[in-house]
Amino acid sequence: MSVGTEASSPVQSGPWPVLDVPERRVLGVLVEKAKTTPDNYPLSINALVSGCNQKSNRDPLLNLTDVDVEDALVRCQKKGLAIKITGGRVVRWRHNLYEAWHVDKVDLALLAELLLRGPQTEGELRTRASRMEPLDDLEVLRQALKPLVERKLVLYLTPEDRRGAVLTHGFHDPVELDHLRQHFVSAPAAVAETAVPEVVRPSAAPATTEIRHEIAALRQTVAELQTTVHDLREELRALKQSLGA
Repeated sequence: MSVGTEASSPVQSGPWPVLDVPERRVLGVLVEKAKTTPDNYPLSINALVSGCNQKSNRDPLLNLTDVDVEDALVRCQKKGLAIKITGGRVVRWRHNLYEAWHVDKVDLALLAELLLRGPQTEGELRTRASRMEPLDDLEVLRQALKPLVERKLVLYLTPEDRRGAVLTHGFHDPVELDHLRQHFVSAPAAVAETAVPEVVRPSAAPATTEIRHEIAALRQTVAELQTTVHDLREELRALKQSLGA
């Protein structure tokens, strides 16, 4: 059960505040890094910029600046979705989404993937969110989605019973959401990869996919290491300045 379902703490079921693209991206990155690289969390602005502009697990690809990311964080802070951590040598940020949205760990993994990559099929969502929280099969995914859909945190863009049903998050502008619905309803029904029996897949496909995932993971690791080195240099510079003062 999601956090905050007690009678004394009514759970919001929409409408939800609109999040623009930079806001979606920074919140998605904060959740992703909290789950996948907790030792580096909360995140500095530099780490957030690297995460937002990352080439893997992102759609669309962005090229946000420090100013873009900081402005988006300030907007999220005003909405109660992000918290600024001061007192250290480097200012850091963390999300406040468990409290703001009254969700559990699996809920937040699903929402983070939708924020990071936008509309996707159930099969794609299950595969991608599983890197943060385990989702054994589509039935487990659908059980997790049910309360999120009821609360309009997640929206179906195509009929739920359609094969390869497409979902998105509930933070779109109404005009954008209408455009997405028209696009996906008129498009041919997608077939989720997870719905294809293992025996009929080309033998080379799993290996190719695995290699791509490994390359993307290595690139992400390199980017995170570069960010960590940059932050350590900044802290060392600040320490030298304070000692010399």
